Amino acid sequence: MLGPSAVRIALISSDLLGTYGDKGNAEVLRQRLRWRGRAAEVVAATDAVPSDCDLYVLGGGEDHAQVLAARRAARAGGLHTAVGRGAVVLAVCAGLQILGERFAGPDGVDHPGLGLLDLTTVRRPRRAVGEVVATPLVAGLAGAVLTGFENHQGGTRLGPGVRPLARVESGVGNGDRHRTEGVVAGRIVGTYLHGPVLARNPALADLLLEWVVGRPLPPLEVPAVERLREERLRSLRRLPRLSRPTR
Repeated sequence: MLGPSAVRIALISSDLLGTYGDKGNAEVLRQRLRWRGRAAEVVAATDAVPSDCDLYVLGGGEDHAQVLAARRAARAGGLHTAVGRGAVVLAVCAGLQILGERFAGPDGVDHPGLGLLDLTTVRRPRRAVGEVVATPLVAGLAGAVLTGFENHQGGTRLGPGVRPLARVESGVGNGDRHRTEGVVAGRIVGTYLHGPVLARNPALADLLLEWVVGRPLPPLEVPAVERLREERLRSLRRLPRLSRPTR
């Protein structure tokens, strides 16, 4: 459990992995801590990844930027050190693929990932673009629904060392026959959802923060956030294959 010092949130390579506004996930985490009276700071990691932060955020990006970001993150092993001591990680889209064993590059060649997750990503014949609705499969998110916007051509196959974050009700997600979305392994969460995902899914943001602080967080009511989420879910109920939209 952390002491009274500020929670340090590392935003990794936002200059390369910031195409879809995913750096907003770091701001959501910081603000939800501040609303609860907890100090927090965002550390921009645009070169080597620091090893002493509490929570790490990776976003999405174009294919060439993804390759560069993977090479940058591998230098000095800062992220590996952080994960080894129990740091929490959120990885979105290209960030998710980077954490795996390998991913398909724009040149049709497989590129090495960081090997932090037991998964591989290949190129799908068709690009997945559109809204996703998914039912979480992890403790701490029971009764919730995850939503987000996906835009990727990768198909991710999970190995036995990881488990899916959610089951897809509408959309593509990982693109496997089990209709899974994202991945969870220890204190790492990966997802294909943009939005940013934590702005659209505050329960997921709070779960990550609870892992960081080591205890349940007090309830937080933000009426504007809840109204927007309810409006979005009402519109998504009309999507095909959506079977369990709740809150």
